[in-house]
Amino acid sequence: MTDRSDALVLFGGTGDLAQRKLYPALYELARAGRLPRRVVAVAASDWTLAELTARVEASIERFGGGVTDPAALSQVLEALDYVAGDYRDAATFDQLATALGDSERPLLYLAIPPSLFETVTAGLARASIAKRGRVVLEKPFGRDLASARELNRCVLEAFDEASVFRIDHFLGKDQVLDVLVFRLANSLLEPAWNRHHIASVQITMAESLDVEGRGAFYDEVGTLRDVVQNHLLQVLTLVAMEPPVDTSADALRDEKVKVLRAIPSLDPAQLVRGQYVGYRDEDGVTPDSEVETYVALTTTIESWRWAGVPFSIRAGKALAATATEGVVEFKRPPLQFFTRCDAPPPAPNRLRFQIKPGGEVGLQVQIKAPGGEMVSHPVELSYRYDDRVEGTREEAYARLLDDALDGDQRLFARADGVEEAWRVVAPVLDRAGAVHAYERGTWGPDQAERLLPEGGTWHVPEVGNDG
Repeated sequence: MTDRSDALVLFGGTGDLAQRKLYPALYELARAGRLPRRVVAVAASDWTLAELTARVEASIERFGGGVTDPAALSQVLEALDYVAGDYRDAATFDQLATALGDSERPLLYLAIPPSLFETVTAGLARASIAKRGRVVLEKPFGRDLASARELNRCVLEAFDEASVFRIDHFLGKDQVLDVLVFRLANSLLEPAWNRHHIASVQITMAESLDVEGRGAFYDEVGTLRDVVQNHLLQVLTLVAMEPPVDTSADALRDEKVKVLRAIPSLDPAQLVRGQYVGYRDEDGVTPDSEVETYVALTTTIESWRWAGVPFSIRAGKALAATATEGVVEFKRPPLQFFTRCDAPPPAPNRLRFQIKPGGEVGLQVQIKAPGGEMVSHPVELSYRYDDRVEGTREEAYARLLDDALDGDQRLFARADGVEEAWRVVAPVLDRAGAVHAYERGTWGPDQAERLLPEGGTWHVPEVGNDG
């Protein structure tokens, strides 16, 4: 199946995800002339089409940056239809089939809890909708390896893998994709992109905000499941993967899966968990909760290219700044060729990929310090996405929806990749040791320093606290 989908179905069409992300994405697709002619929302809510239309218009106004293209808004609203019904009732799927009319290739977006995936995919199969459609699955893809395997099993009973799109909005960001493009489009990096020249890799995903009233949700998930198993392992694969043999989806995902397979399952000794002071007072959080709001870990990739290079990851809430950044640190020069013997050795070169808050790539190099002596000092050669570039970039969900409508799976996870990521974190999901308290506005518990090689420190992202 290679033709573009001619209809879009949103299960969970009255939910929060649809309101905050999906309807604004539809507006972006309409502005780009890429919206399918029919959009059907499906939900249990006993709404009318008029009520849904009002919700969609308000959603685009509030979460989509406002309506600047009335014609695009009209296109979205005219495409809308609504099916209300219980997902366990076969009649709901019969109504959906009627609403789809002569659509030949619907894209079916499951913005619903994973516990309902099997029920909905079975209903789609019974109504003969699955065999002609593609399906988008919203994360989380399970809670552990066993549930991920079960989820894949039930979905693949109704759809071929080529028709399954496991969405991770993080992979729709230009700044994330630039990690791979920067690597592979600049041949000067290739000779140094290995264990002989790279000393370490760090990936940080920090948020200055706390759980923001979502305590009940977060207390069921924690940082490891929320962002490490998916977002940050995906960034790691982009840093470490071999160049794919071509630009096809399978070639790209083959190389990412190879990286995940080469990561040993984590040992609890390789991980530090933290919890910000006051988390247990949040609404919905149990008074004695041991769920982490911070996690740091160090692992290795047991491949010829990366053997012996530590890869360190940290992520957390209520930290000193909001930033997502990867830092590749190269090995130091072998000798000190300076006239002052007491001069400090040059700092190692560092390549920095800042994904959030603004896209930036920076390479720290050494040049001669001003003055008469042969002493070096660091400077950074950098590129930051300017306002013009940012203003023309499609929002991540719109990009991924557009790709799914086209049947392009390059930015979507494959079943084996999802299962390998869960395999990596499986041993530490439920027995990861003590959770260490840390104060809001810090960089997490001090215990995380022990995970780094001797003399190593966590790189602090070069941004201020944005609150």
